[in-house]
Amino acid sequence: MRTRSGTLASMDHTPEPAPQHLGATPCIETHHPAVQAFARANAQGASAREKAVALYRAVRDQVRYDPYRIDLSEAGMSASTVLEQGYGWCVSKAVLLAAACRAEGIPARLGFADVRNHLSTERLRNTMKTDVFAWHGYTLLWLDGAWRKATPAFNIELCDKFGLLPLEFDGVHDSLYHPFDREGRQHMEYVNERGAFDDLPLAQIRAAFREIYPDMPAASDVTDGDFAADAAREAARS
Repeated sequence: MRTRSGTLASMDHTPEPAPQHLGATPCIETHHPAVQAFARANAQGASAREKAVALYRAVRDQVRYDPYRIDLSEAGMSASTVLEQGYGWCVSKAVLLAAACRAEGIPARLGFADVRNHLSTERLRNTMKTDVFAWHGYTLLWLDGAWRKATPAFNIELCDKFGLLPLEFDGVHDSLYHPFDREGRQHMEYVNERGAFDDLPLAQIRAAFREIYPDMPAASDVTDGDFAADAAREAARS
């Protein structure tokens, strides 16, 4: 549900954790050796909340955000692939955070919404033909008796280039995109809530992208381009 401020309403009505919220799926690879090693290395802290915050920061900053190379194959959306490549986009980074948290015994789900993005790059705008990003992904983590939203998409270096404040997560409050950048310009607006899912709804995302973004190239066809560099150049001109 969208609120008047353009943020997402609480999901307190969602169920308490079930076994599937700790389980592995083809994309949320909780038991994959690379995912488990990543979780062990980064889940610092004594409590589940402390570990979740540490894992959030690790996914946010150790995996760079790159929406130029969106691979909607099952392998391309898997947590181990994101780790191997070192980059991802909002959905694949949310998948990695869910997998790493489940590996540490923290129940996790995936949440999705359509957002209007006012800060992008010319290349991305030309490809998408719209400023609406359908099926923007984030992670829901069960902490201290409630589902908390965590959005690890934009790494801190990219935030600096875009003039954005890094999006923090404290394990108590929901972590969603800031509506404005450091200069007070509108950055992100949530326009449609698509709900929470126990697993990645890949078929639905593929169908929506085929309809909304028919000109989006396959990841294998993208041989050049640097989203962060393009963002920095355009920010310098503004």
